[in-house]
Amino acid sequence: MRKFTGDTLLVATHNAGKLEEIAHLLRPYGISVVGAAERDLPAPEETETSFVGNARIKAQAAAKATGLPALSDDSGIEIDGLDGAPGVYTADWAETPSGRDFVMAMTRAHDMLLARNAPRPWTARFCCTLVLAWPDGHEEVFPGTIEGQIVWPMRGNKGHGYDPIFQPAGNDVTFAEMDRWEKNRMSHRADAFSKLVQGCFD
Repeated sequence: MRKFTGDTLLVATHNAGKLEEIAHLLRPYGISVVGAAERDLPAPEETETSFVGNARIKAQAAAKATGLPALSDDSGIEIDGLDGAPGVYTADWAETPSGRDFVMAMTRAHDMLLARNAPRPWTARFCCTLVLAWPDGHEEVFPGTIEGQIVWPMRGNKGHGYDPIFQPAGNDVTFAEMDRWEKNRMSHRADAFSKLVQGCFD
């Protein structure tokens, strides 16, 4: 496992919330975090059919373009009653000509579960794969998950994406009903991050 020895990490995302979350997690290590937007990096096309494949595309492209180690993630929700869908197409399900509509995407998932007569509870998990890539092509991969179930109707107005229909195991509230930092402590991204920190920063 290669250790991170630099003082600046490029995070291959244009999502300001995700950038802030990652910077917060790495602050104790004295690492300066910069985002893809600051370096005017285009978002590469995600052509793979796995979380690790798409995270690898983003991390390797950013590392090669900037000469900095680059961290990328790809994440989504897998619903067992839908054979693991939407998976890597989690965001695609929300795409419309005028932007992303996650209420539409959540309704689609619910309607498909009903159409299939999927047995309850509708078990599901959020997945996150982190790839840390160096300019020389070396990379380290860290997968994270959190198990739970799909609930209906949607509940809560915090969070984003599919959070209003995902209730993590051992909890009676959805991600969208939780305080942001409480969710971040237990999330799929937190699971992957703890492995990243243990492997490359500690």
